[in-house]
Amino acid sequence: MFVVSLLLASIFPIQIVPSAERNRPGANGHLSGKQGQVLWIDVPISQPKAKVSGLFLKRKIPFFPHGDTHFAGMVGIDMEDPPGMQELSITVHSDSGSDHLSYSVQIIKEDYSVQHLTLPKNTVDLDAKTLQRVQKEKKELAEAFHHIGTRPLWDGPFLEPVNGKVTGVFGSRRVINGQTRKPHSGEDIAAPKGTPVQAINKGIVAKTVDHFFSGKGVVLDHGVGLFSMYFHLSEVDVTSGQTIQKGEALGKVGATGRATGPHLHWGIHLNGSRINPYALTALPIAN
Repeated sequence: MFVVSLLLASIFPIQIVPSAERNRPGANGHLSGKQGQVLWIDVPISQPKAKVSGLFLKRKIPFFPHGDTHFAGMVGIDMEDPPGMQELSITVHSDSGSDHLSYSVQIIKEDYSVQHLTLPKNTVDLDAKTLQRVQKEKKELAEAFHHIGTRPLWDGPFLEPVNGKVTGVFGSRRVINGQTRKPHSGEDIAAPKGTPVQAINKGIVAKTVDHFFSGKGVVLDHGVGLFSMYFHLSEVDVTSGQTIQKGEALGKVGATGRATGPHLHWGIHLNGSRINPYALTALPIAN
């Protein structure tokens, strides 16, 4: 099992401050996490019909009922969020009015690896037609994240999608021919071609794709702004709109798209943030 001790998610119970201090940034306390991590936020609520919403770095954070007296939300710290102190603002709407909570979140810089490569120019630079295709596919993928479900679809803890060796680490960056490339936004797991890839949790197929870089792939919607992605598949065994159970096979490992060998690229998109997939498997979600 691949273990990263620095990717442990945390639970932060939030206490409402009954004073004029409520509007001061950070009045309700302080949280911290590294780039790529997930913060699980627990808000005690006295009125069951209340509605809770959050805002972090201009990203909307949906909250959902968690038991009879609590709401919960997941705040993703994007892999490139600026280190330093940021505010998490939470609003609780109820029959008696609105209450505002403010937490200071210390974003800690992660130490990502950098790899320098020199490759033939014709294998790196894209021609105009291919570049146009790539830009179109990037927009198509972004559109898959627009739907924000009001309730979580997952069922218990999250799983790894396939067993294998991690060959491409989240956040690592390549410098090719002196040009800095975008950081690696997922985990690459090497496995034999044809190995079944399982859904990390229950969800709805938001989109299936066949893209230039990522090849054949599946995007699963797990509700409340959480999406998982599975790329470079040799086969896709699901269709858009289909409900998938946790552990159910959705495709097979392959090397489609720009891939040097059979592996799975596993990515997570959480309310506009790119997080380390292994941060999800560390969340303390009960069965």
